[in-house]
Amino acid sequence: MSRDRRSPRIATRRTYPWIVVGLLWFCGFFNCADRLALSAVFPLLGEEFGIGNTEKGTLGSAFMLLYAIASPLTGYLVDRYSRRWLVVAGLAVWSLVCAATGMARGFRQLVFLRAAEGLGEASYFPASMSILADYHGPSTRSRAMSVHQTSVYLGTAGGWLLGGYLGEVAGWRAPFWGLGLAGLAYAMILGLVLVEPKRGSPSEPETTPERPRSSSSLASKVAIIASNPAAALLLLVFVGANFVAAALLVWLPSMVGEALGLGLSGSAFTSMLWALASVPGAAIGGWLADRAACRSAGGRIRTQALGLLIAAPFVLLSGGTGSVALLMIALVGAGLCKGIYDANIFAALYDVVPVEDRGTAAGLMNTVGWTGGVVAPIAVGLASDRFGLSVAIASTAVVYLAVGSLAIAAARTADRKATTAA
Repeated sequence: MSRDRRSPRIATRRTYPWIVVGLLWFCGFFNCADRLALSAVFPLLGEEFGIGNTEKGTLGSAFMLLYAIASPLTGYLVDRYSRRWLVVAGLAVWSLVCAATGMARGFRQLVFLRAAEGLGEASYFPASMSILADYHGPSTRSRAMSVHQTSVYLGTAGGWLLGGYLGEVAGWRAPFWGLGLAGLAYAMILGLVLVEPKRGSPSEPETTPERPRSSSSLASKVAIIASNPAAALLLLVFVGANFVAAALLVWLPSMVGEALGLGLSGSAFTSMLWALASVPGAAIGGWLADRAACRSAGGRIRTQALGLLIAAPFVLLSGGTGSVALLMIALVGAGLCKGIYDANIFAALYDVVPVEDRGTAAGLMNTVGWTGGVVAPIAVGLASDRFGLSVAIASTAVVYLAVGSLAIAAARTADRKATTAA
């Protein structure tokens, strides 16, 4: 179904594409807050269930593993069915699972519920990014997606803050009940006001010389994307970027607590600097990328490379200092640079793949990229048992340097292909 049959008048207004950004923003907030509240209450889980860092890392990886496995299928469904309903149904399912997490009575139940939440959330980003790409053409796409991306950071901060505060005053189960019920209520609202757009924005052709026409089968779509050198490099970049992001998302509150001797709410509040700094970073990244994309085919990708390479020394500093002031500077710097990269994750990919394959491409990116997210929590947990959590976090800076270099190669590849096609 390419367009919502209701076609309400509001969808024809010039402001509606930005209203859609706002509607999906709140959905993105719940998407991240629901998953991140868990890491804020790790100390309480350790006390109640008697689990250590390796088991806590397993909880983080369980979510990401199912999220990654389900993403190609959900991405393919995005290319074939109503994206509006995939977003609404996904929000309802993962919110229900989030609320159920508050009723877990053992470690195995927690692992199962975290995995189920990953399955529920797998449809969201392929569907929402495809919707935004159709409501916003090349001239505003990065900015629209960068605004939406701020929901990830504020959702992260909200999940940590709510998890830490409610965990201290009402027990670790309270944040999951609150977030889950609120998400279910918003799913009902979203189902009433979100309208399915026509596929392909009016300002771009459905097929270009550098983006061949799509096939209808999942295998063919994946083959087209994987055989595209620029797209393949972007997938590899996402693996490394997600490795670092997952390590910080799961372990940052614990690292801050150990380094500064803070309680749950204090650790969560300090860790929020990283997430909050990503908000202006995303705005800067979106603005820079839309301008860079007008100058070269690899402009958005080159903007991503800038963010990754500058972020590396800040990540190194965040895990290598015992100074409160330097730690705060490091978290702000790393967050700003992360925002620059994140604002263009899907916009850059959409520059090099067919319009009809956007859902599958986003799903494939999530699958390949979140392999780094699956490995990182456990790897950091294991390394922390031997070298300490701060050292384990600091070492991930090397990954940023490596994938930043790959991003530069991807930008050059996209430039060469565009020149050849011209």
